[in-house]
Amino acid sequence: MKALLPTGRPEEMVELGEAEVPQPAPDEALVEVRAFSINRGEVFQLHGPLGLRGRPGKDIAGVVVRAAADGTGPAVGTRVVGHPPANGWAQYAAVPTHSLAALPDGVSFETAAALPLAGLTALRLLRVAGSVAGRRILLTGASGGVGHYVTELALGEGAEVTAVTATPERGKLLAEFGATVVHDLDDAIGPFDVVLESVGDTSTPRALALLRERGQLIWFGQASRQPAELSFFAFFKGPRSATVRHFHYEHFDEPFGTDLAALVRLVDSGRLHPQIGRLEDWRHTATALGDLRDRRITANAVLTVAS
Repeated sequence: MKALLPTGRPEEMVELGEAEVPQPAPDEALVEVRAFSINRGEVFQLHGPLGLRGRPGKDIAGVVVRAAADGTGPAVGTRVVGHPPANGWAQYAAVPTHSLAALPDGVSFETAAALPLAGLTALRLLRVAGSVAGRRILLTGASGGVGHYVTELALGEGAEVTAVTATPERGKLLAEFGATVVHDLDDAIGPFDVVLESVGDTSTPRALALLRERGQLIWFGQASRQPAELSFFAFFKGPRSATVRHFHYEHFDEPFGTDLAALVRLVDSGRLHPQIGRLEDWRHTATALGDLRDRRITANAVLTVAS
């Protein structure tokens, strides 16, 4: 089969090559991939500090061509969205059935491919935050897919959201949803009940200072790639007491498939609207990765694979 293979070259991080069709484990289905999305974390794996395990690819949509041998999961011919641990940028991917959700006819492969990593992160961030109805939320680094999904989901639950984004195009969309948009953290007017922080560096302590007393900061990313420095005594200039929680979207009891199904239902009912900032044939993945790294793509980047 055709697959995208890492090159080790920052100027062209992947190239099309040949790979063996995966042999699914008993609890895995074989999916013919029709579309996939790329994420900044995968850029860091291909060319950065995280390192890569196997071939890249965690966000896919396609059709089941071989059902799981253990009888779990969708039947052959089912349209699905999936979140495999790796190896998704290929014509075929083996996906654990607990990481698959069926797609209704009204949700396209391209739209579904934009859901998994960003959508799961947003859904689970808000689960950690607890009930957000009537609460004030500050979201930093809101330019990407996670920022969009968090904003739309939180507003839908009755929260008041202030989103920090340096991207005017993204800011316009978030404002249309109902968020208060600022382009610099200094312009955010606190205090906030919850801060969702994804930038690191000086953003983390500055955002922390905007919390109300006994508020919660959930730290879910470091887009600046610079570590944050927190001082115990700085709390006395802000909330005085607060909770700082490190977040990883994988560390939940719920399987990915359950939450993917919830996201699909929200899209199908018109309550969640994935945004695709780049849609191209997968032969252009290397260029898209470079543009994503250099922040020339707003929202999700989705690549299509011919059947």
